Amino acid sequence: MEGYVERRAGSGTYVRAASTKQYTFGLLIPELGHTEIFEPICQGMAAAQQAQNHVLLWGKSLAGPETTAAEAREVCSRLISSRVSGVFFAPLESNAQKDAINATITEMLSDAGIPVVLLDRDICDYPRRSKFDVVGIDNRRAGFVATQHLIEAGARRVAFIGRPHLAPSCVGRAQGYRDAVASALVEMGPAFVEQLDPSDKAAVASVLKRYSPDGIVCSSDRTAALLMKTLAELNVRIPEDVRLVAFDDVKYASVVSVPLTTIHQPCDQLGAAAIQTMIQRIENPAMPARDVLVDFWLVVRDSCGAKLALERLEAV
Repeated sequence: MEGYVERRAGSGTYVRAASTKQYTFGLLIPELGHTEIFEPICQGMAAAQQAQNHVLLWGKSLAGPETTAAEAREVCSRLISSRVSGVFFAPLESNAQKDAINATITEMLSDAGIPVVLLDRDICDYPRRSKFDVVGIDNRRAGFVATQHLIEAGARRVAFIGRPHLAPSCVGRAQGYRDAVASALVEMGPAFVEQLDPSDKAAVASVLKRYSPDGIVCSSDRTAALLMKTLAELNVRIPEDVRLVAFDDVKYASVVSVPLTTIHQPCDQLGAAAIQTMIQRIENPAMPARDVLVDFWLVVRDSCGAKLALERLEAV
């Protein structure tokens, strides 16, 4: 009965009737086919206790990197005409026009009086802040934790690699990486952030030649998986020659050629937090914008070289 008991001074205790109001929420997830983290987050939304009396409505899928402003306006118009109560939006990344398109989407929905909750990332780069609620993890701290782990595993020349047009979440991770390199208690090489296609053999070879990294923080598991394949083609061994860590802990992180050490995002909790955040926003529209942060943890597998470092230490 939690949440339905009301005590009235001088009168007694009463049981309130549960709210029967139902909402229809739109889901606008352009990167669903490119970023695996969103499918389990949406599953977490559907499974959330707060969502049991509400409807989740998928909007027309956007192509992600190929999305145009016209397509974004069309999708928003359909959601608005459907009279949804709110929209969960995962802002575009890997798109040269992402900032303008993300702004178009959120402005159209806001102008129509529809609350927006952003998933995983804001529509502007850290440390700037939009006017919308954001549900995700503390990406700057996650970047620090991932990088610090590589340093503790023995890496001294650590790079950060992400794909072009980094999402704000990845910008935060890159800042956390810089924080960890700058505050390390051992002598480190300079911090450097590279934005490239991890499948581009020539671009990856150029980074290896210029910086000779012995550790790489990848902006996501997908980036790490593609980079692993390229490094194998360049005869670079993981973790013997270069150690890797990444973010998300999606389903293939444990089955790539070298099991991937990665920051785990608890998608069921993120989904539940998103539903709760939306309901609170609808019921209290004047609240200040919030960062709703769910905790994460590091999953240690073979790619970071921690096991290899321990074996070498024991052999001394």
